[in-house]
Amino acid sequence: MGMVKEFKQFAMRGNVMDMAVGVIIGGAFGKIVSSLVNDVLMPPIGKLMGNMDFSSLFIQLGGGEKYVSLVQAKEAGIATVNYGLFINTVIDFVIVAFVIFLAIKGMNSMRKKEEAKPAVPAEPPADVKLLTEIRDLLRKK
Repeated sequence: MGMVKEFKQFAMRGNVMDMAVGVIIGGAFGKIVSSLVNDVLMPPIGKLMGNMDFSSLFIQLGGGEKYVSLVQAKEAGIATVNYGLFINTVIDFVIVAFVIFLAIKGMNSMRKKEEAKPAVPAEPPADVKLLTEIRDLLRKK
């Protein structure tokens, strides 16, 4: 029973819950970035490069017949090196890394602004006030 209680305490800690939320949001963000790369960025880049579709770029690793598209090669069960998909994935990574860099940079600058604010001195506790008054009275005598 001790292990179950320990696990429950671990799972309910704030850091674990924050991490879980981050993983879920990160997964959704990854899908958004993949769509941005595949559906928005790569078509114009492919158009500029002569109507090239990066996701269909591949090298065939066997089989006598040469296949024109990646889909045909996969359907035939031919081994392929899909370097076009790799290019898309690298672009995904660069975009995600850049956005995370900007987010962390923004958070760090906000943190620095908070640290730069002058701290308001806290009022001393009542016993310290009382001792200060007693000291001041003794000095007057």
